[in-house]
Amino acid sequence: MTDETESLMLDILRAVRGDIARIERKVDEHTVRLGRIEVALAGLHRDVAHHDEGWAEQSVRLDRLCASFERLERRLQLS
Repeated sequence: MTDETESLMLDILRAVRGDIARIERKVDEHTVRLGRIEVALAGLHRDVAHHDEGWAEQSVRLDRLCASFERLERRLQLS
């Protein structure tokens, strides 16, 4: 190979290395961003679970209240 060819090949390889380094930085950045999205999504799942738990508790309370009213109606012979 001539000196010109070697120099051209080295320039190309340096450019490829630079491109790879930029791609690696982007992949690292996207990995961090994806991790943040996963954390946020886990928080949303937790919030929804807490919300559902609250609805379930209200449902149990309402069921107890209905049962109490039914007992009162029977005692007072309203039904």
